[in-house]
Amino acid sequence: MKIVTTPMCEEIVKLAGIKNYVLNKFPNKDDGDFAILLSESKVDMDALAIKINTPSQIYQSIKEVSRINNNELDDEEILSLFKNYPICQKYLNSNYQRNINVKVYSDFLKDIVSDMGFNINSNDFSYVVYPDYLKDKVIEVENLVEIPSHNSISKNPFEKAELRYSILENLI
Repeated sequence: MKIVTTPMCEEIVKLAGIKNYVLNKFPNKDDGDFAILLSESKVDMDALAIKINTPSQIYQSIKEVSRINNNELDDEEILSLFKNYPICQKYLNSNYQRNINVKVYSDFLKDIVSDMGFNINSNDFSYVVYPDYLKDKVIEVENLVEIPSHNSISKNPFEKAELRYSILENLI
């Protein structure tokens, strides 16, 4: 089976132990038999859509991708990948609840904000959390929290989560 993945998913593919793959920002049937890509992406081929916004999504994605080549990583192997990322470790299996309402301008940020225990409320909120690419669309003027999006941040999912979560932790 010839696997194709996108640059945003490449690190997960590598961590899951897949060595032979094709990299293409817009995978198609000519590239391979099977695609591994972000859940928002659509392709005309068999594919595994993954999410890598939260530590638990990163964990689950590594697990799912490792099954593809019949070399499924066990829990300890995956957990060892988190060892240099303290914020990811902190939120991997957390159930934080914070009494802070936020308005969120993106689905990927909703995953993160919910994972951190913030309440999503678009009417009564203390902060507005938005991705950098929507900066010109945000209509609120106070308590704005800009989060780097996919294009302006490391492609390493752990580094990405560490940065985004650390920005939001500053609200606490």
